[in-house]
Amino acid sequence: RTIDLHGHTLASAHSVLDHALERAVQDHVRVLLIVTGKPPRDPAPHRRGLIRASIGDWLASSRHAAHIAAVRNAHPRHGGTGALYIIMRRARNG
Repeated sequence: RTIDLHGHTLASAHSVLDHALERAVQDHVRVLLIVTGKPPRDPAPHRRGLIRASIGDWLASSRHAAHIAAVRNAHPRHGGTGALYIIMRRARNG
């Protein structure tokens, strides 16, 4: 499942991400592709966009944090530096 946060404000991106995680847990989705957009092109190559910079904190403090197994950088064909994979834990039966 793909969630595009590119172009959102910080507040709306956080809300969209929370809702997407809720649906992913309900639907037993294993991988979310989160598109944050490419980092700004300025002289400081270490800079990141605000949404991308905030994702880690949002996920760590999320009510769905226990359902997240890992966060990985996306493959270039899926957005590279402008996207992340969120790997969800498998639903436990019983």
